[in-house]
Amino acid sequence: MNIMVSHENELLLNTVRAFMEAEMFPHEQMVDKTGEVPEDLGRQIEARAKEVGLYACNLPEDVGGGGLGLSAMHLIEREYGKTSHALHSWAARPTELLLACEGDQREQYLLPAVRGEKRELFGLTEPEAGSDVMGMKTNARRDGDDWILNGTKHFISGPCMPDFAIVFAATGVDESPRGSRKRVTAFLVDIGAPGFECREGNRCVSYRGYRNYQLTFDNVRLGPGQVLGEEGRGLELAGQWLGMGRIWVGASCCGKAERILGLATEWAASRRQFGQPIGRFQATGFRLADGAMGLRAADLLVADAVARAERGAMEDADAAMVKVYCSEMLNRIADDTVQIYGGMGLMEELPIERLWRDSRLERIWDGTSEIQRHIITRSILRPLGA
Repeated sequence: MNIMVSHENELLLNTVRAFMEAEMFPHEQMVDKTGEVPEDLGRQIEARAKEVGLYACNLPEDVGGGGLGLSAMHLIEREYGKTSHALHSWAARPTELLLACEGDQREQYLLPAVRGEKRELFGLTEPEAGSDVMGMKTNARRDGDDWILNGTKHFISGPCMPDFAIVFAATGVDESPRGSRKRVTAFLVDIGAPGFECREGNRCVSYRGYRNYQLTFDNVRLGPGQVLGEEGRGLELAGQWLGMGRIWVGASCCGKAERILGLATEWAASRRQFGQPIGRFQATGFRLADGAMGLRAADLLVADAVARAERGAMEDADAAMVKVYCSEMLNRIADDTVQIYGGMGLMEELPIERLWRDSRLERIWDGTSEIQRHIITRSILRPLGA
């Protein structure tokens, strides 16, 4: 690992690694081939995560969570990146957005999520509004004290059928210095509410077994107690989650890159051609060198963003830099590893092709590389009035 770890976090790291060795790595190939995590296996991972203190470890102790800080979560997310999202998502880290719950919402949504009694979905992306959040068509209109919700969401991911969804909907229009902007509000919507349909969506070649759902709302009536946070402040809530979420994607990319690079190095040292290990040929050795440099830089970039977040100084561009650099670094290492293995890199008997497929998704979800570059460019130009 390219970052320094305290003694306390070293103990945490050992716990996470032992947990993954016992509960996740043995099941990777089965999950990839069948395209699902059996319910009993998922619940076993969930129960074991609770036993070792990893379930809801990201949430504060005063709500029943593990109370781990960002530096500790950085190590956990990096290690989890070495295996399939379909498996480690069962060791849940409920979204921090639930900390915005107030009054009865805490007993109905937050605390059950911390205890593992309920699962949530984060419902933002739409078929015609992926990266363009302001193109959102899902809307909620007032009807007395209630709200009437209509619209559709897709690519809403989770390990299993959820109990409720955090849904973002346009609730009006606000004027800003840059013109009219939709006012977006977050709602807590229970599965089974009249007019709300949650069904499994398309199957993905990356992270097979990690499900994505399509959400449809047809005149769903919501009470005033189902607004999460304040009306019109939904994008601020979403931004809190997306910023650290992008950093955790970067951390997981570093973990996966470390695993893949290790496999490439072992193969380059043991595979012989023309009387010597193929790693001695510059065409192979330089790929390993480039991978090691890229991983070192990515790890340092994530560590810097985490340190900024701990000081309350992280900006959107910091998270964007982490997301785009780490995901593209991982893709280069994964592709180079397939090349180093040659034909064997594409055979299902080895984990290389699966890790290669899983790596490809990282440049898309939580904001594409193109969107991250747009965020970075904007941060450069706006101070100059451009």
